[in-house]
Amino acid sequence: MAEFGEVSQKSTQHPKPKGLTLQYGTAGFRTTAKHLDHVMFRMGLLAALRSKKTKSTIGVMVTASHNPVEDNGVKLIDPMGEMVTPAWEGYATQLANAEQEALCTVLKNIMETDAISMSETANVFVGRDTRPSSESLTKAVIDGVSCLGGHNYGLVTTPQLHYMVRCRNTHDCYGTATLQGYYEKLSKAFIELTKNALNRTDDQKRLLVDGANGIGALKLREMEAFLKYELQVALFNDGSSGKLNHLCGADYVKVHQRAPEGMHMGPGERCCSFDGDADRIIYYYNDTAGRFRLLDGDKIATLISMSLKELLTQAGLNIQVAVVQTAYANGSATRYLKDVMKVTVCCTKTGVKHLHHAAQDFDIGVYFEANGHGTVLFSKEAEKQIRQLVKHSNANDEKKRAAKLLASTIDLINQATGDAISDMLVIEALLAIRGMSIQGWDTLYTDLPNRQLRVKVADRQVIDTTDAERHVVMPAGLQDAIDTLVKKYKQARAFVRPSGTEDIVRVYAEADTQNQGTYGRLKASTQSISNLVLAQHPQETR
Repeated sequence: MAEFGEVSQKSTQHPKPKGLTLQYGTAGFRTTAKHLDHVMFRMGLLAALRSKKTKSTIGVMVTASHNPVEDNGVKLIDPMGEMVTPAWEGYATQLANAEQEALCTVLKNIMETDAISMSETANVFVGRDTRPSSESLTKAVIDGVSCLGGHNYGLVTTPQLHYMVRCRNTHDCYGTATLQGYYEKLSKAFIELTKNALNRTDDQKRLLVDGANGIGALKLREMEAFLKYELQVALFNDGSSGKLNHLCGADYVKVHQRAPEGMHMGPGERCCSFDGDADRIIYYYNDTAGRFRLLDGDKIATLISMSLKELLTQAGLNIQVAVVQTAYANGSATRYLKDVMKVTVCCTKTGVKHLHHAAQDFDIGVYFEANGHGTVLFSKEAEKQIRQLVKHSNANDEKKRAAKLLASTIDLINQATGDAISDMLVIEALLAIRGMSIQGWDTLYTDLPNRQLRVKVADRQVIDTTDAERHVVMPAGLQDAIDTLVKKYKQARAFVRPSGTEDIVRVYAEADTQNQGTYGRLKASTQSISNLVLAQHPQETR
């Protein structure tokens, strides 16, 4: 095939280091940027094949999200803006690890296995973040794509690329596949929603945003004019100085439980942080005593699902709302959703691709990881019922008003993937409509104290789990030892799970707040579980 001659020629410009092995994880490939040139070229090739197979536009995003600036990564985006299908994750790993002389053979095998016709047109959108390495790595992707066809979108957030892929593959029914189309759709919906909030002052419209020195800061600046002062953003860590994700960003705030560097917070001021590629968001504030208060993905899911359920009741619509969580969800959040709000709650494996898939099983599926990555999915039937009620001439005023609010909320949410900008606007609109302060939102429930540790291991695959990663199957005896520790504390829970991208084992534990000694014991117990993991693997070090 003529194309393979070009592949062979161009692949020599992106040679694979001998013996280097990488794994396509829960968020694609992610490692030190200097090891990724050949991977980028090959993911360009694979994206073109995926486009030919699905007869649709496929996305390739060059980013490492919350990782340090010296890292980078790449992931493929499927036709509806979702993560690439698992079978093609396997193809990605095969292709990335093929030695130079076997590259074309692996490509041919993929084509034969999936019956891909080279006569089909390839349409690929490529996006990148602001890392210094992203520009050259994007060129490597385009080299791969150009062997078989493609398009470069340039600087965009990860969610914006997901959005554009979905727009293109729905023939612009979901929205216009441009940055301006994205800004116009979201800002129009936000303004429609906030019209229903009475007497908002400038202070109530003010939001402090930490852009993590990343792409989200650039794109939020571009969007401000579209919002027409209905949201007044004070932007910090905007990329003008400082390193990407260094002492700032959603992951830093979540892990360290403190405000990012460079942000000056007054008591009660609403603040939020994006991560480096703007697909996560975390809210926080200082209370009147100066204590830092965090509102993570669990609190975001609670606010959104509560508001949607109330609007559905007001509209008289019998539509089910469900919340999808992972094992990292705080026990207090799960109990509040189940026992107070009476919504369906399900738990799935860590990784938004698992949550996204599970959320598709419900009329309205709200999913957020505790780290702030998430969105809301509406079934076609649920959306149809809501929009029909908006047009229904006989609906009473209260029902029609609720239906209009629901319809604008659908338009404001990026259903393709978790999106920090979209989620921020949803949260701001819902708080405004409810007349709720960030303190009021925070007091819906009180988180159980919890701890997380990382244990370095030689091979993360020696840990095998089940029950949405909440129970260890292998090595034998580890789960029994964890259970023995957990029984010592009230409302206690703990689990260990292998990382999806690194050779580390993650340890999580939580317990009650009923006496002063709990947190100290929790810290000691988490360390004890870490020691149990290491005891199973004496050759490994922290």
